[in-house]
Amino acid sequence: MPELILATENPGKVAELLDLLAQLDLAGPSRLTVLTPRDLGLSLRVAESGSTYAENAALKAAAYAKASRRAALGDDSGLEVDALDGQPGLYSHRFASLADATDADRRTYLLRQLAGHPRPWTAAFHCTVAVATPQGEVYFAEGTCPGEIIPEERGTTGFGYDPIFLVQGMGRTMAELGMAEKNRLSHRARAVMAAKPILRKVLGFEDRGE
Repeated sequence: MPELILATENPGKVAELLDLLAQLDLAGPSRLTVLTPRDLGLSLRVAESGSTYAENAALKAAAYAKASRRAALGDDSGLEVDALDGQPGLYSHRFASLADATDADRRTYLLRQLAGHPRPWTAAFHCTVAVATPQGEVYFAEGTCPGEIIPEERGTTGFGYDPIFLVQGMGRTMAELGMAEKNRLSHRARAVMAAKPILRKVLGFEDRGE
């Protein structure tokens, strides 16, 4: 039975990825077992020292693939705001002046940086997914979601910058979308969907003609 481990311990990402992978209908007659680090008792500290989303995603996926001896799926994502020349981008999770900043702190800090810029504050979420094998192979897929930053928080679902990110064409923030809607439109959803042929290859479904 093919197995895939998620290279993250972020509960928000875990929930999204489990739902997304269930939608892919990868397995045909076989069943894919998707594991979390907790399922295997793994807790890895992987330094996000790369200079691109792809490098960071690969670092995470490769570390979990090696530790678990299973194929691993990792991702790195960021919010790119046009008025800030693409910031926070790669440093979205570290975009605040506090060492122990919360998601709310990061949203507040971002809005402060935008205060002197005219609206609309156009932006896009970007995600790169990396699929790594225990043998050291790494494959990539990407996805983006355009929209704009708004000055007030709306919605109670999601995490990170979701409450202030208005999804293009929806009239709602990412945090106002249900899981099913978010997992059709988000940057992470689009990257995982683009990774379907990679996952089929890495997990061996193509070899069995499924």
